[in-house]
Amino acid sequence: MSTSAARLAAEAAIPNEPAPSEAELRVQLAAAYRLVEHFGWNESIYGHLTARVPGPERHFLINPYGLRYGEVRASNLVKITLAGEIVGHSDWPVNVAGYAIHGAIHASAAEAHCVMHTHSPAGMAVAALECGLLPISMDATLFHGTLGYHDYEGALVSEDEKARLVADLSDNRALILRNHGLVTVGRTVAEAFLYLHRLETACRTQVDALAMNSAPALVPDEIAAKSAREVDDFCRHESDIGALEFAAYMRMLDEMDAGYRE
Repeated sequence: MSTSAARLAAEAAIPNEPAPSEAELRVQLAAAYRLVEHFGWNESIYGHLTARVPGPERHFLINPYGLRYGEVRASNLVKITLAGEIVGHSDWPVNVAGYAIHGAIHASAAEAHCVMHTHSPAGMAVAALECGLLPISMDATLFHGTLGYHDYEGALVSEDEKARLVADLSDNRALILRNHGLVTVGRTVAEAFLYLHRLETACRTQVDALAMNSAPALVPDEIAAKSAREVDDFCRHESDIGALEFAAYMRMLDEMDAGYRE
């Protein structure tokens, strides 16, 4: 694919609202999987990025169980119901135990069309700290007042825990699962990925700063709130939150390997 063709395809793939077609949504979500592996936020074959398919059924797309993130393509993403049942044909199973977080959020959060959950080293390190995410970077301030916390209740999310998890997410854009990892949500794949990228960067910065054996400089609440508004406005791009960034990353993927589009 030529550079210009890749640019036009990438820009066309990011709508104002949830993708108008399942085909476009599949390409976007497959790109997100490749990007998570590219940035080193994946943990083997585990973890999930999901996106709700347009329509009243609230079916959503998830990765095939057993594939590396770098093997995910638009065509092998699996469509499932909120109960974890495969819709249509798939050559691959899904990790029913692992998708529980996503099913609970998709079932309950009206605008959480895309849900991203990672077990990155930096994310898990911050999730293990009692203080949680500290306001010590511009990226961290983006989550001022819109970051929830959910206490660890075990490796598997029970039916009872789902309600508590959704309540802890509330209308926040991100959730730190204590002793576990990170979750971000968005109306589009681009929006959820932007929040994930910013949150992962904030966690990496915090891990590096605390390793320097010196007390970090905390941004005061009023400045953090101001910074959050400014960064939020900067990322909106006429309401398409994260669209420019995600289109740029898709162009990068196309230059490396456009196989995710297949």
